[in-house]
Amino acid sequence: MGGGITVAMALVDCVPVALFLVAAVILQRDLYDRLPKGAYSLVAAGSIMAFLGGFMKALWKLLYATGVCDYVLLDHALFTLQGPGFLLFFLGLTGLFWKGEKNASSALAAGAAPAATTTSIPFIVMQVVGLGGAQVLLAVEGARSGKRLVPVAFALAFVFMLGMGYLGAKFDDSSSMHWVAQLTNTLSMACFLWGTLMLHAAGPKEVK
Repeated sequence: MGGGITVAMALVDCVPVALFLVAAVILQRDLYDRLPKGAYSLVAAGSIMAFLGGFMKALWKLLYATGVCDYVLLDHALFTLQGPGFLLFFLGLTGLFWKGEKNASSALAAGAAPAATTTSIPFIVMQVVGLGGAQVLLAVEGARSGKRLVPVAFALAFVFMLGMGYLGAKFDDSSSMHWVAQLTNTLSMACFLWGTLMLHAAGPKEVK
């Protein structure tokens, strides 16, 4: 693992991480007064975990490419943190569609704890379900706000995310494959940020 990683590639890997961080901060600011407190806590905790997972992966690539070390725990942190993180993020966003804070918080908390496991497959499933589910909910919220391009942006983000899954199945650790995966991930997060910015511009007062 890591044979095709270069310093330039490691630096580019920071781009989607930064894009998600910006989107997450904007969403947290915009949703603070709109989500039940329990749901907001899940959004905040989940986005922090997802960011840290991506950041640690990018840091591992940089350390590996520069020959400093091969600290595999940083590499493994991607799925370990992002899987539950994106799932919490998604569960928290469902608070936009709940009426009662008490019921929402208890229901979300019940589904937030993943079972202990020694394989990465459950974390990958949580990652796909969590991020994909969040994109669907945000697309619905965009449609409710009357911003027709918001669902398009999140749909594109979802398509590129599925592309990452396909590339993962075909991954051969070559430099070209790494670059394709990096660019696909960057496009996915760029569309995610695009949709988030349009939601931010719409504002809660425009939601129908």
